[in-house]
Amino acid sequence: MAADLKQIEQKAEAKMTASVEFLDETLSRIRAGKANPHILDGIKLEYYGTLTPLSGVAAINTPDARTIIVQPWEKQMLKEVEKAILNSDVGITPDNNGEIIRLSIPPLTEERRKQLVKQAKQEAEDAKVSIRNARRDAIDSIKKAVKEGVAEDMGKDAENDMQKLHDKYIKKIDDVFAIKEKEILTV
Repeated sequence: MAADLKQIEQKAEAKMTASVEFLDETLSRIRAGKANPHILDGIKLEYYGTLTPLSGVAAINTPDARTIIVQPWEKQMLKEVEKAILNSDVGITPDNNGEIIRLSIPPLTEERRKQLVKQAKQEAEDAKVSIRNARRDAIDSIKKAVKEGVAEDMGKDAENDMQKLHDKYIKKIDDVFAIKEKEILTV
């Protein structure tokens, strides 16, 4: 019976960890005024009949804090890559010189920084909701296990453990958001 409670806790913690990892990944795509190759992670394009991530058809690097260089491995892909970047939600116009594509990251305005912080805060809130849902599901499972014969004090202990786990992951999300907020607001 105690093994069931442990399993419920492990399942909930896995969901919570996944929420934090998803938030990390999502926030890495929000540009903070510095050149970050991760802002291109969501871009996919047609490559030999298959939808392929941009990183699968080109080398992407950042020679300085304001520039991203995209160099397709095959020269005939240059136009396709440029089109994919233009059609994405990155919001930066690519500069194609026939060899490479250069993306110049413009400095963010104060207003844009506030928008990005708001967007990051919303992502953090979504992650918190996901963690609360994982806690709720786990507590429901614990209550069900108690009805099916698990000792009540074990159920209460498991619920307390779930709350501690919840608090730990909510703090992690707050920390991840605070780091991103600082990154966005730093000029």
